[in-house]
Amino acid sequence: MHRVSFQESTAFRSLYTLCWLCLGLLLVGCQPDEQSNSGEAQQSALHSTEQLTRHEQEWHRFNDITGFEVTLSQAPQRLVVLSEMDLDMLLALGITPVGTTAGRGQPGIPRYLAQYQQLQDIRLVGRLGQPSLDELVQLQPDLILVGGVINPQQLKQLRKIAPTAVSYQSTDDWQTALQRVAGWLKKDATATQFIQDYQQQVQSIRQQLGDQQQATVSVVRWNPQGPGYMLQDAFVSHVLADLQLQRPTAQRQPGPGHSPPLSLEALSLIDGDWLFVGTLTVSGKAVDAMQTMQQMPVYQSLKAVQNKQVVNVDGSLWTSVGGPLAAMAVLKDVADSMTPKS
Repeated sequence: MHRVSFQESTAFRSLYTLCWLCLGLLLVGCQPDEQSNSGEAQQSALHSTEQLTRHEQEWHRFNDITGFEVTLSQAPQRLVVLSEMDLDMLLALGITPVGTTAGRGQPGIPRYLAQYQQLQDIRLVGRLGQPSLDELVQLQPDLILVGGVINPQQLKQLRKIAPTAVSYQSTDDWQTALQRVAGWLKKDATATQFIQDYQQQVQSIRQQLGDQQQATVSVVRWNPQGPGYMLQDAFVSHVLADLQLQRPTAQRQPGPGHSPPLSLEALSLIDGDWLFVGTLTVSGKAVDAMQTMQQMPVYQSLKAVQNKQVVNVDGSLWTSVGGPLAAMAVLKDVADSMTPKS
């Protein structure tokens, strides 16, 4: 039997050790780079944090009626509204804007809203459709609401000042507009409750009308040039339709505004069982023109006049672009004038 010499044994052990050393180096080379993985993990965590931060900064995102995407980083605290309907809607939602424009044809905020004490904290920023950009910049709004007929160039300027949303178009009824804006401001429950209260009031007044349920109701805005009746899609027409009250045939024409001023020869078109008539302002040429014509025989011959069923109303309420508060006020006027007194 061959015996392994000391030299052979030593060489064998050296070779054995070398093999294990190479194997060890090979295994080390195959291990993951812990430092690299740690860096990648940190980058991934940072990316997730950035995404979370961006998500937290985006309070709400929505498209206005023009399709323009509006992003709000937080619940708006300084809102500016550029129409009477927008102002009405915000007040109904329990929000007081920091700025607004004057009412249609009026020097200030619509008269029917005068009862709201918080109006004294709202700054006028110009006339309807003509807001002062300098005033808007000073107010530092975080959201501007503008509804109705919009000038594209003006809209572009407004969006340079603050996020700006077009809230309604002229053919929208107030309930549709209210629900839309409430959704943007996360006030859906408030809007829903308001509409429910309104519908209950409609049903109550409808029952109180008794024989007057079948009456025709004429609504007229008196302008300096003469009277014009409100068309079928005007704000007040929607409220009267909710009460199921009929309009005179001529006043069932489609449209969100009013007819052209009528001549004396066409004055019969404003007649009905009831005549609700008003002017935008409390004095001036329109009031003078109305008072003059009301003394004429042609006006005195109207059925509503002869039956003493003419109601003088606030034209800024009945013949303009109203919102939810205006709708409630119109219901009250109808109840006060048309329902039998106990």
